[in-house]
Formats: sequence, C-alpha cells, structure tokens
Amino acid sequence: MPRGPSRKAPRLPVVAIVAAAGNGTRVGGAVPKQFLRFGGRTLLDHAVSRLARHPDVDAVVAVVPLARLRSASRLMARHPRLVAVVAGGPRRQDSVERGLEAIPGGREAIVLVHDAARPLVSGRVVSAVVRAARRDGAAVPGLSPADTVKVISAAGRVERTLDRASLRLIQTPQGFRAEWLRRAYAVARRRRIDATDDASLVEAAGMPVTVVDGDPRTFKVTTRADVARLRALMRRPV
Repeated sequence: MPRGPSRKAPRLPVVAIVAAAGNGTRVGGAVPKQFLRFGGRTLLDHAVSRLARHPDVDAVVAVVPLARLRSASRLMARHPRLVAVVAGGPRRQDSVERGLEAIPGGREAIVLVHDAARPLVSGRVVSAVVRAARRDGAAVPGLSPADTVKVISAAGRVERTLDRASLRLIQTPQGFRAEWLRRAYAVARRRRIDATDDASLVEAAGMPVTVVDGDPRTFKVTTRADVARLRALMRRPV
C-alpha cells in the first residue's frame, strides 16, 4: 500500500532565559555586575538585545533580583521579544527554574539559558547551540584551554596533569529540550544537587550533552579586569 506524504515534526520555539539574579559581588562596588552600564546600557540590556535580535530566538525571559524587578521590566518596551521579567531565587538554579516556569505558549520548546554577565554572546554560537540542541537534546559551547591544567592536592602538590585535548571551558548559552531541563531540575531537587551550570544537572539526570565550539568574546564578566576588557572590546567595531 503506498505511503502518504511524510509530515515533518513541528518546529519547537526557542526561548532564551537570561539569568541576571545574582549578587555579582566579585566585580566590586554597590551595583551588581549585570546592572553595570556600558555605552549607557546595562549588561543585562546588552545580553537581552543580542538574543532578542537573533533569528533563531522567538522569545526571551529575564530573571532578576526582586529589588530590580520594576526597573528591569522597562526593558520590555525596548525589546518586543522580551516577554517576561521575573524575580529570581536564592541560587542560580532556583532562578533559572523560575524562568523556566515563565516560558510562554506551552511546555514544549528549546530553552537557551544564558548568563547576563556574558553580554557579547556570539550569534554564531547561538545558532550552533540551537542546532545541536534540536538534534541531540542538549548542547553547550566550549573552548579548549590554552594552559596546562593540573590537579593538585590540599597541600598544593601536583597529583596529575590532565590531557587538554579532552577538556573544554564551558560557556553559555546552553540549550536544552524543555522537558529534559525540567526533568533535570526534578532530579536535582530529589537528590539535593547544587550545580554551577544547567548542563551539570542534565548530566546528573543521565542525559547526554553535546559540546559545540564556543567564542572567546563570550567571556563572563567576573572581575574588574574583565570590566576593563569588556569596555575595550565594546569600543571596537564588531
């Protein structure tokens, strides 16, 4: 019997969660780093702008400190794809989970989780992460370390040297099928897992994560030296 025309699976929307609820204290000063101004705009604004303009991204959700909720919500007038600004929780993963709950239009999506402290996110990296997350379920961008990496003991002595060829420094945005990320958070709550990134939670839940090439410009602003580096880069043409 002849087969009818094949139907492609519907394209899942892409929603970016911008994590900006942390204290950002290591930079120094009274203002959390994600609200420092560069060219008259905050790091949060720069990060949201790059994601909201990307052709693969359908919507953006920002997660901010409760005290900044009203002021950050004004960004919605500037960025039509910024569809929600919500208050974060005590830990980064609590904040991201609140952003996950605010995703519009149902539960099925490709979710990108991005740090507001990485304002120079590369469009090429966003595209690569989305493509790999659609194909494989989870994807993160990574850079090969330029330096030799050694494991040391509590006494400060070298225990072993790691093979750089198998190491990557992981960046954001990290991309996941929404159901994978929700499952990972459920496992983390049950097992009381704390993690510094979402991919670690997905890995702990037993799901594979693909690594794509990152971009050195997508560095995280953490110290005053990073602030100076960012100011210098923003003065240069892209």
